[in-house]
Amino acid sequence: MPSLRLVRLALHGSFYVLLAVAAAPAVAGTKPQAVLLPAAVLAAVYGLGVVRPTARRGLWLSAVTALWLLLLAMDHGYSYVAFPLFFLFLGALPVRWAHPAIAAATAAVVAAQAAAPGGLTAAKVIGPAAGAAVAILTGYGYAALYRESRKRQQLIDDLLRTRDELAAAQREAGRLAERQRLAREIHDTLAQGLSSIVLLARAAEAAESAEAGTVRERIREIGLTASDNLAEARRFVQALTPPALEDAPLPEALRRVTARTVPGAVFRLDGDPRPLPMEAEVALLRLTQEALANVARHAHAEHTAVTLAFLDGQVTLDVYDDGVGFAPGDGPADGRRTFGLHGMRERIAALGGTLTVESAPGEGTAIAAVVPVDSGARPRDAEGVAVRAGQHRHEAKETAA
Repeated sequence: MPSLRLVRLALHGSFYVLLAVAAAPAVAGTKPQAVLLPAAVLAAVYGLGVVRPTARRGLWLSAVTALWLLLLAMDHGYSYVAFPLFFLFLGALPVRWAHPAIAAATAAVVAAQAAAPGGLTAAKVIGPAAGAAVAILTGYGYAALYRESRKRQQLIDDLLRTRDELAAAQREAGRLAERQRLAREIHDTLAQGLSSIVLLARAAEAAESAEAGTVRERIREIGLTASDNLAEARRFVQALTPPALEDAPLPEALRRVTARTVPGAVFRLDGDPRPLPMEAEVALLRLTQEALANVARHAHAEHTAVTLAFLDGQVTLDVYDDGVGFAPGDGPADGRRTFGLHGMRERIAALGGTLTVESAPGEGTAIAAVVPVDSGARPRDAEGVAVRAGQHRHEAKETAA
């Protein structure tokens, strides 16, 4: 950590400052200059250990301590150099060795001071002892700061790693969501349109012996369906609004889809139409296309009804047919995959809505979707959806009749 490095630099700087202060009288000539050579050697050895630290720290520390004791025996003025050495002992030695080393160094300072002029006094004992105590307490504070800095750095590393993992998970979730979206779009647009083209082509082949007008009508429907699918493919690539919603509001788009997909089907509108979020309109349009495509291919229904209702805070869409039906839990009777129903539920659930499918063999099928259209609205529960689906069955039969 930068702060810890700064503390270490300050400690090393204090060592050289105190060493220079102790050597200054000898440099000035007021004391014997014999101490200058060991002082210079001590400075070099200390600097070498700081600049090029090695695994043999004990040998280096022993050399520094021995040179300092030599200087202390030659001149008691080097007593002040003991203070940075206290921190050196705390940093380089285990606690069980650091405290005895500090005590021994303190005793050496007291002995050197006692040999100085004036003899041993209380101040010469209290001073070195207080310095040792301050060094020990400061060392403990430094160690606590170091541990906290390490923990903080570990926390930062964990947060960075978690952020990277979260970003990777979000990218993967986005990739899977995009794959599901593409699968739904292809199934609800191109696949349905191509299936309709196949059905119309078969109908045209069956009508070869019929009137030429019938064949032309089938070919015209094939052309319209192919044109719609081409537009859907271009929209799919450009991620724009579905063509059915570009030139008409949602009710009119659903009316056209109903009339084109299942001729004779009834479309009903309840309530006052109002603009919906584009995601909601696309989901309801795709739901209608999927449900009606299933009716056209599999239901063999006599009556089909689509009801769009604008209610307070929500919009509902119900598709009913009186065809052969199926058991929702078991899947369709012909063994085909039910990706369409799964895609319907995903689309509606993504908008915070609910989708209910009621069907039984020989009883027809009712699909009821509820989508909230404002922040305060909540979708109705499944029981309410089922009740409304039952009402639409009855209304559809009466309307078709």
